[in-house]
Amino acid sequence: MSELPLRVGLLGGGVIGGGWAARFLLNGVDVKLYDPDPEAPRHVDRLLDNARRAYAKLTVLPLPPEGSLTFVASPEEAAVDVGLVQESAPERLELKQRLLAAASAAAGPDVVFSSSTSGLRPSLLQAQMAHPERFTVGHPFNPVYLLPLVELCAGERTSPETVSRAAALYRAVGMHPLALRHEIDGFIADRLLEALWREALWLVHDDVATVAEVDDVVRYGAGLRWAIMGTFLTYRLAGGEAGMRAFMEHFGPALALPWTKLVDVPELTTEFLDKVARQSDAQAGGRTVAELERERDDSLVAILQALRTQGTGAGLTVAAWERGLLDLVPAPSAASLDGDGPLALYSREIPPDWIDYNGHVTESRYLDLLGEATDALLRYIGVDSAYVGSGGSYYTVETHISHLGQLYAGDRVQAATQLLGWDDKRLHLFHVITRVGEDTPVATGEHMLVHVDAAAGRASPVRDGVRWRVDALATAQAGLPRPKRAGRRITL
Repeated sequence: MSELPLRVGLLGGGVIGGGWAARFLLNGVDVKLYDPDPEAPRHVDRLLDNARRAYAKLTVLPLPPEGSLTFVASPEEAAVDVGLVQESAPERLELKQRLLAAASAAAGPDVVFSSSTSGLRPSLLQAQMAHPERFTVGHPFNPVYLLPLVELCAGERTSPETVSRAAALYRAVGMHPLALRHEIDGFIADRLLEALWREALWLVHDDVATVAEVDDVVRYGAGLRWAIMGTFLTYRLAGGEAGMRAFMEHFGPALALPWTKLVDVPELTTEFLDKVARQSDAQAGGRTVAELERERDDSLVAILQALRTQGTGAGLTVAAWERGLLDLVPAPSAASLDGDGPLALYSREIPPDWIDYNGHVTESRYLDLLGEATDALLRYIGVDSAYVGSGGSYYTVETHISHLGQLYAGDRVQAATQLLGWDDKRLHLFHVITRVGEDTPVATGEHMLVHVDAAAGRASPVRDGVRWRVDALATAQAGLPRPKRAGRRITL
């Protein structure tokens, strides 16, 4: 996470600019935002609330302290003392050129400039800038705080170093930068999306399908494959064992058939626009924009987590971002270890999707809570991304859970953690879960962990700074009484 900027300047606070603000803020980056619209703070606050909610579902790792958000009065002010300026103004060339020219004149020469434009050529956007070599397109996708892809497109005067620096900055906040090989209108994604959009409009225009039916074709069919495989790999599988060549030989001739109207767009008459809007309103079914945004975010989080579990697609980007989060929670020094009682390292609010048919938290989620509490302890003793990357980690080999009370959606819980014992290869932990502000336990968990060399696939002695942190913690907690339920077994 060394490329994480301390501060960024944003030009524009609409759907895209507000999404950028949320992504940077929740990754601990301070944001200076310029937008003359008096409603911009309200729009950004809504998107930030959405992002907080989504990130709480997306990862169990703690986020860094949230960055500060400052609204400024000019593009020049947004560009001072920042590492990146991201422009997200409306798609009007003259407006973007004016903002970029003003901001670049005030910024230091090493500040990276990027535009969220969905299709304007970077050579046109950088034409009036000071130091245009530090400009690139950084085209994201809505919602910016969740979707990882950002297309990078260099202009005629862009230096290769700028693209590399921009890619590192975006990667540090959990994104997947993709650098285009050539400058082109619309870049890659929007050229593909526009082709689909044109055909979708014709299907509705000609009464072949409604807007809801077109969307169902995508979300129940190809869209599910696209999230995993994209386009070419999907078609390769359609060729069976013979692969892509067999697919092209079999289906390629169909490309000559008049199935689509790729460059022919229906006239956007008032009647046709009313038709599309009316069907879209019916499809929304009375749900507000905020409700639709939350449905979208919940579904995206579920897909991203599923892809992470499978180790493919955008799930790899989420996994890399989470590994980076480990570095943003520094391990404490020995002097800061508190021996007055069990450690309070972990808390969280119970989300609605943890509730079962009985109306309270389902049984398996108690293990999630205890597992997350164990992860917090591991981060505390220094099991960070560098340690894991070197092959060291702890694996849980035995767990005993006592379910002592019911939890409900919205409850905020915390874990008190005690180290019962340790040696070179083992940790013996005990967690007590309570509601924040209450003393009565709702669950306890006793766990035995084994230290492993992941590369060798076997148990190994704990090492480096982790060893002395465990030793210091054991010394600090040596005088604590043993928990009443520790070592308890099930009897009749």
